[in-house]
Amino acid sequence: MGRAFVYVILGGGVAAGYAALEFTRKGVSPGELCIISEEPVAPYERPALSKGFLLPESPARLPSFHTCVGANEERLTPKWYKEHGIELVLGTRVKSVDVRRKKLLTATGETISYKILLIATGARALKLEEFGVDGSEAENVCYLRDLADANGLVNVMQSCSSGNAVVIGGGYIGMECAASLAINKINVTLVFPEVHCMARLFTPKIASYYEEYYQSKGVKFVKGTVLTSFEFDSSGKVMAVNLRDGSQLPADLVVVGIGIRPNTSLFEGQLTLEKGGIKVNGKMQTSNDSVYAVGDVAAFPVKLFGETRRLEHVDSARKSAKHAVAAIMEPKKSGEFDYLPFFYSRVFGLSWQFYGDNVGEAVHFGDYLSGTFGAYWISKGHLVGSFLEGGTKEEYEAIAKATSLKPPVEDLAELGQQGLNFALTISKKPQPALPIEVSHSTSGLVLEKPMYAWYAAAGVVLAASIAGFAYWYGRRRRRW
Repeated sequence: MGRAFVYVILGGGVAAGYAALEFTRKGVSPGELCIISEEPVAPYERPALSKGFLLPESPARLPSFHTCVGANEERLTPKWYKEHGIELVLGTRVKSVDVRRKKLLTATGETISYKILLIATGARALKLEEFGVDGSEAENVCYLRDLADANGLVNVMQSCSSGNAVVIGGGYIGMECAASLAINKINVTLVFPEVHCMARLFTPKIASYYEEYYQSKGVKFVKGTVLTSFEFDSSGKVMAVNLRDGSQLPADLVVVGIGIRPNTSLFEGQLTLEKGGIKVNGKMQTSNDSVYAVGDVAAFPVKLFGETRRLEHVDSARKSAKHAVAAIMEPKKSGEFDYLPFFYSRVFGLSWQFYGDNVGEAVHFGDYLSGTFGAYWISKGHLVGSFLEGGTKEEYEAIAKATSLKPPVEDLAELGQQGLNFALTISKKPQPALPIEVSHSTSGLVLEKPMYAWYAAAGVVLAASIAGFAYWYGRRRRRW
């Protein structure tokens, strides 16, 4: 037995929902599109899981955060998919893919064929066992990657009110979960091996601000060490964690956020892999011209950096999915994916945005006491990255525009003194024509093409729209 579709989306995360919406806008016919997902529910906004889903009062629950509400678009409930003739194959694991024959085989033995495959398999949470630590199966050891994980975490949280939680990992998941646990009046200790939190993005100065803020909310930090083992009670629940520095922490709940790994195993030996993901060109097309990849699993050329990157953030998932569908449905009209890397987070009453790349020398600015501050990153004499906490809509738009333009910077001291005024001024200046390199990964050639003023203006408008939406989204949906 088998089924055949023109288009198949493999994976049911954020990217799948945004791709489905874009397919309908580009004229996909009923019965042509299928989404296959291991999860038993239609695609939803994953950021809600570490924010609104964990709130003690009026927590977010489905169907309120199905895609695509995160971008102020339609809410795609199961009814919406049915009305648009899109087949949802939920709770289904694909055990093999034959890219050459354009067929997928499910764990139940069903064959599903396609003409075009869109890979949106995302990534899985790294487990402690991969680092030599046993105990992930204990009922009070939690990960947070999907809805089942979130439900499990909420159940354990409710059973240990006023208890002790140990959060392993100082990145996105660790920081956001620690904030949510503290809001639930649970005693939180955050443990990570780096010298400060969010080490992949924050400078020590920026990190110190957030660590002090967390500490004011009762969160403790144990830095420069890692988990080595658990202590269990007679029922098999974790009662304490042992750290490499010899200390032991009591634990009624353990949340593990130590990174993710892209789900590429189905395509190893069939598609070209790079940067831990599936390599694609500027149209999100893989080494097989009938297969596209988007979201966390895709390694794509980032024009701003002039190199291939794999980005782990919801904004990239949303936009790469829409671009891939445009390339599939309207190949002659769609250009190369020109993405300004954008990251954001909201914890407690704080909200920050980052654009670009955090390489080169960081120049800090602003008033840390008032809660409005930021940093620029300067590499090879140009602005390549910008961070801002506590900004206004205009200020967020300005740093986005300025970063997309990569203006030259000669005096770092003066830049620090100008602070936000630098971005505000740059963003309002008319931009001259500049030559840029366009990478054509399908041919391996690098061609010089002129970027006229309207190209620059288009980039500015795009950056402004990203910043403007992010600001609105943060104000309107802080509970997410």
